[in-house]
Amino acid sequence: MGARHKWCSSWMEVCDLAKDERSGEDNPAFSDEEDDQHKGNVKKQVVGEAGKSSEKDLTPEEKQEKFLIMKNIVIISIAFTLLFTSFGSMANLQSSINKTDGTAAMTVLYGAFVFSCCFLPSWLLSLLKEKYTLALSILCYSSYIAAQFYPQIYTLVPTAFILGLGAAPLWASKCIYLTKVALRYASIVGENSDVIITKFFGIFFMFFQFAGVFGSLIVSSVLSVGVDEVNRTEAELLSCGYNFCISKPTRELNNSDFSEREGPPLWQIYTLASTFLLCSLLSSLVVIIFVDPISAFKEVESDYEERKGSLQLLVATFNHLRHPYQLLIVPLTIWSGLEQGFLSADYTAGYVSCGIGVHMVGYVIMCFHVCDSLCCMGLSSLVKVVGRVPVFTLGFLIHLALIVALVYWRPLPDDFAWFFVIVSLWGVSDAVWQTQINALYGVIFPGQCEAAFSNYRLWESVGFFISYACSTVICVDAKITILIIFLVVGMTGYYAIEIIQKMGGPKKDKDGSVIPLDQLIVREL
Repeated sequence: MGARHKWCSSWMEVCDLAKDERSGEDNPAFSDEEDDQHKGNVKKQVVGEAGKSSEKDLTPEEKQEKFLIMKNIVIISIAFTLLFTSFGSMANLQSSINKTDGTAAMTVLYGAFVFSCCFLPSWLLSLLKEKYTLALSILCYSSYIAAQFYPQIYTLVPTAFILGLGAAPLWASKCIYLTKVALRYASIVGENSDVIITKFFGIFFMFFQFAGVFGSLIVSSVLSVGVDEVNRTEAELLSCGYNFCISKPTRELNNSDFSEREGPPLWQIYTLASTFLLCSLLSSLVVIIFVDPISAFKEVESDYEERKGSLQLLVATFNHLRHPYQLLIVPLTIWSGLEQGFLSADYTAGYVSCGIGVHMVGYVIMCFHVCDSLCCMGLSSLVKVVGRVPVFTLGFLIHLALIVALVYWRPLPDDFAWFFVIVSLWGVSDAVWQTQINALYGVIFPGQCEAAFSNYRLWESVGFFISYACSTVICVDAKITILIIFLVVGMTGYYAIEIIQKMGGPKKDKDGSVIPLDQLIVREL
């Protein structure tokens, strides 16, 4: 849930993406035939009686429907770019400009998001359908952005709760819309539906990746106006980095009294809040005016029409914890949320704002987004060449080295380049977690997509929740210790999964189903 693609997924969306990244297993998106088709063969092909391939022109109605589908994909992508240009940028600034109150609100947001994932998407989609669920959920984000005009605990926390409730339906409705129109598009052009789904999500994320860049540019441009060189005293610099505590005020970070606040001038905060509120409201308006409802297209029968209800999915999610692999992968999934939360809350406040000023947060985060996005695009090819284990190990070693560096590195204004080097490498390793953990879930839980990726969203959200909750009560040194523990334990669980896979996989019953862990324990006893 941030200005980045990893905040972005509902369980159904991740299911599709992970299925398409499975090292080519049962995935036509990786076959030579489909590769050739994707590169240049965009027209429907029919095979004549003589066995020769001939092109068949689409009817005017099909051409019109094909154009409308692509138009809606682009419009939804633009709407999400506008929305997360706004929300992601404000979220990254909370620990720097609103400090304890802002971090507490982010904690509530993720708590509400966990609840929303379990109960709201199916109910709201059945009530409002995809288009209006999108529009309503976007307005939930707008309420939180509007609270930035007067950021007090009694304005931030309620609106953060509303945002958290709207987050899961937002991503679920987007995913279902894209999937349904992709199925219809595939039936029109005669291509494999998996290939079209991958293509449409690729188009979406191509637009979406720019949200972090645009938002960071806006933030940095506004906060840099009239800023003199930040001159910290020796005592202030000693409180930065590993020794930083968000509950202890520094000269540039504000306290809880808005009337006696420190930090950026009010006109800068109001400028950012006005700009981002306008973008978020425009996002909802774009969806309402320009996006066609699913009913405008011919329905295609698919498994997505028979998705589980909220209670069924909740039961399946927790029942899936009996799977041995699920328990082993939970720590690494929590780590994924922890490291993102640490970057957004602790690195931005404790290192960047404290060391070189809050006006530099946007530039640093923009650097992170660029490196993360570039690596995400290249990792699929790397996995095909060297395999999954070396890529996971690379992410582990980079992040472990970064954590050790954060312990010993003292953020000084003279070390300007290091603020960007660290965040760039963080983007490289983060790309590993966001792409490969998703793909791993798809590989090790075949046929259990809904429950598996429900667990993914749940436990990653728990990681975010822990990260923001801890920021208000413990200092960076304790947070880094928690990061190391979850990283090491998480990778241990991952390596255990790979070893079990090499040994033939988990034990199965006579029907070929994996034996739940509790039953295995009972057998051993």
